Amino acid sequence: MGLSSALATAMSGLRTNQASLSIVSSNVANAQTPGYVAQTPNQIEVVSGAYGATVMTTGVSRELDTFVLNQLRTEIGGSGYADQMANILKQLQSVYGTPGNDGTLENALNNFTSSLQALSTNAGSTSAQTVALSAAQALAQQLNATTKGIQTLRSNADQDIGTSAQLANAAMQQVADINTKLQGLSPNDPTAATLMDQRDQAINTLAKYVDIRVVTDSSNQANIYTTTGIQLVGAGLASQFNYSSAGALTATSQYNSDPAKSGVSAFTVRLPNGSQIDVVANNVLTSGQIAADLKLRDQTLVQAQTQIDQLAATMASALSDKTTAGSTVTGPPAGFDVDLAGAKPGNTVDISYTDIATNTQRKITLVNVTDPAALPLQNATNANPVRVGVDFSGGMGAIVTALNSALAGTHVQFSGPLPAPATATTLRITDDGNGLAKVNSSSVTTTISSLTSGNPQLPLFTDGGQALYTGAITGSGSQMTGLAGRIGVNTQLVNDPTRMSVYSTSPLTPAGDTTRSDYLYSQLTTALYSYSPETGLGSASQPFTGNISSYLQQFVSIQSSAATQASQLQQGQSVVVSTLQAKFNSTASVNLDSEMSNLIQLQNAYAANAHVMSVVQSMMTTLLQAQA
Repeated sequence: MGLSSALATAMSGLRTNQASLSIVSSNVANAQTPGYVAQTPNQIEVVSGAYGATVMTTGVSRELDTFVLNQLRTEIGGSGYADQMANILKQLQSVYGTPGNDGTLENALNNFTSSLQALSTNAGSTSAQTVALSAAQALAQQLNATTKGIQTLRSNADQDIGTSAQLANAAMQQVADINTKLQGLSPNDPTAATLMDQRDQAINTLAKYVDIRVVTDSSNQANIYTTTGIQLVGAGLASQFNYSSAGALTATSQYNSDPAKSGVSAFTVRLPNGSQIDVVANNVLTSGQIAADLKLRDQTLVQAQTQIDQLAATMASALSDKTTAGSTVTGPPAGFDVDLAGAKPGNTVDISYTDIATNTQRKITLVNVTDPAALPLQNATNANPVRVGVDFSGGMGAIVTALNSALAGTHVQFSGPLPAPATATTLRITDDGNGLAKVNSSSVTTTISSLTSGNPQLPLFTDGGQALYTGAITGSGSQMTGLAGRIGVNTQLVNDPTRMSVYSTSPLTPAGDTTRSDYLYSQLTTALYSYSPETGLGSASQPFTGNISSYLQQFVSIQSSAATQASQLQQGQSVVVSTLQAKFNSTASVNLDSEMSNLIQLQNAYAANAHVMSVVQSMMTTLLQAQA
């Protein structure tokens, strides 16, 4: 190796030391900078002359574990989902209140039933009647307030979707912009390292709101997809979430895949190729804060509303509906006659029969549906009872034809009186004569509209001030939807509290008669009812059955359990994210002790290279002097 070659090698060493010193300086300066990944110099040897080699710095490497980083992003999305679910369900518990305390549905129901019990001990007392009526009003108001609380939470979740969409859009656009800047840059370029730090920060931000999968191609472009395969970011292009607010939500504001029928804010994603997808209809998101908000808005809180609507509907019907057993038909064929006179939209005929072939007990509920747009009624698989909608006012001939067509496979047969007068209201229910079905029972349930019908039933709770609650079903939905927010005490009863005891004016109910108060108390405390599986209790084939109090306690308990589980999941996710973050930081974060050690080594190496140069210079001087 010549002296000039040795001098060049020492110079390359100095330049490499200077580059390394610059990197160490950058690491130390950014030790507390969020998202900064520690860098190390990339050095290669370069052949120089006949002997030895020089050194060259070709760029920097970012010290990070990509496998851990991808895991961390997945769990960040899970944490965003868990945090939002726990937050909203905790607030829902506040809406319900602490069981046993004032301002809860349970306390309001207990106060009402207690007042009815007191009324039975002193039926003629104006004070007792007024107290019972006030307790009924307080219960209705508590249902109204609970509905308001649930719908406020739904509206908040809906608005949060819009806010989160904006933040997600900003993150996606930032990633796309950085992708553009990175085009043409080597991954080892110091400028590229800084841009990739910024890109990773933006991707981590996006991971909080949506579940993502990141694929980095050979040109260092980060392509981001949802776990369902929808591309969010490509090379220089970003998708965009579009949110169109529907304003404050009500109980009837529910999602529908048909935009014309949907009552909630529209939420779509426009892909880089220009196509647009309904995020909800296509299940685009499965985790992240936005996915949690969508589930809360369209499922969890809708079910919570259904639970209290069912409570309101059951109470209203329990006090106002009269069930009359069908008259036995000895046959053959054997069966029952039921009178449809006075049946209002939503009123029902219940039929129980035995499928002889399988020896299975089955039930059918005929529902009076006067709006053709609501037909046919939908039934879940294995529903029991099966609901069949038919217009009771359409004439007996039309009723019989519709029922025999809809229930042809059951071997239950329907007929009317022969000859059938236009005003006929009696429906006969029998087997079809083949011995494959046995009709066991039948009854018709109608809603009493008068306060003094001579029956203990009365429309105490109404839909609003005076409209009867009958469970009517129309093309726009069921009357039960949102009932808890509209329920009130019959204004006629408010104007005349004596009707809490007086159920007949001809003849006049005797003073002290407890028939009505006893009936009301019994209906609310001991009578058993079946509840829709849409409440989250029971199933289509085995609906939850119990009294009103047990139903209330059951769904409140379920909600409390859901809130507890959400909180536990939130805590678990927090631990997982913290653990992964620590694991990622162990390689990616700046270690000041290590950097100080590197600094000493660089200092020594720099001094050694400088000494080599000094020796070479001395030798060259001596050589020149000898030649002179």
